[in-house]
Amino acid sequence: MEDAHLIERTVERQVVLEGDYLTFRVDTVEDADGRRHRRELVIHPGAVAIVALVDGDVLLVRQFRAAVGRVCLELPAGTLDRAADGTVEGPDLAAPRELSEETGYAASEWRHLGRFFTAPGFATEDMHLYLATGLTPVADYAGPAEDERLDLVRIPWQRAVAMAEEGLIDDAKSLVGLFWLDRLAARGDLPDEAREAGRS
Repeated sequence: MEDAHLIERTVERQVVLEGDYLTFRVDTVEDADGRRHRRELVIHPGAVAIVALVDGDVLLVRQFRAAVGRVCLELPAGTLDRAADGTVEGPDLAAPRELSEETGYAASEWRHLGRFFTAPGFATEDMHLYLATGLTPVADYAGPAEDERLDLVRIPWQRAVAMAEEGLIDDAKSLVGLFWLDRLAARGDLPDEAREAGRS
């Protein structure tokens, strides 16, 4: 096997803390040479992020992030729900829910752009990225989830890409999503409304 010298085998596993949706674990692994190492891991159920376009604008949210101690500008996103039996919902179900909860919009067209690990050095979080178009306001929108406080921001998508390049947007999933959007535009693969906005 080509990668055999890189593979680590888990020989011991210790759960340090099991939270509402995160599990913190310390694994002891053995490398191909028989040496043992400690790996501190965050087990995450997975998440979705949405590039939502309306009239040539991309929807972003501003919210305080305790881990970095400041307000960040991000794509709408959220964690996959875990049921009592341990099963995790599919990302195709989570994406419309998170878009609605965080922005007050529903989309008629959904496209799964891809997936990526957000921090494979220590976390299992698998992020699914979607493009959402054909947006309409949700009737009787009650605002974001109870534990979230955020402001919705509409920015022309080209300006949002420029802000990412300028370091004004520094959230990883948002960088991936905006640069993916820019790549779609470069190859002429954007919805009509976004292409028209790009010409104005």
